[in-house]
Amino acid sequence: MKLKHAILLGIAIWIIGILFYLMSYSVFILENADTQANVVLFIVVMPLVWFGCHFYYKKDKKTHGLKVGQTLLLTASALDALITVPFFIIPNGGNHYSFFTDLNFWIIAFEFLAVAALYWYTRVYPKNATVKQ
Repeated sequence: MKLKHAILLGIAIWIIGILFYLMSYSVFILENADTQANVVLFIVVMPLVWFGCHFYYKKDKKTHGLKVGQTLLLTASALDALITVPFFIIPNGGNHYSFFTDLNFWIIAFEFLAVAALYWYTRVYPKNATVKQ
């Protein structure tokens, strides 16, 4: 596994995701701004992880998608713990516990893993299986 490459992609995904999350507060579509931000993040994470996997698998065809997804997720979670929670959640009355036990966090975490695994099974695994035969 090309760990440095996966971590850099995880950082890029986190930066773009947090930008969309914050920008969603400036547009009023739903009544609850927090719900709207989570919906935007849920939608944006799918293509971000897909493209992140696309760039990752240009250099490494052997690592399973779940490992790549796990690395992307752990990178984003570490940045959430170090930056998102202290600067955005705590000033609004939240804390690390409330952030990391929120159902929305776990839905998006599952989404990271599912999209990375789906990418691997649809784009990488079929090519590796035909090469081995």
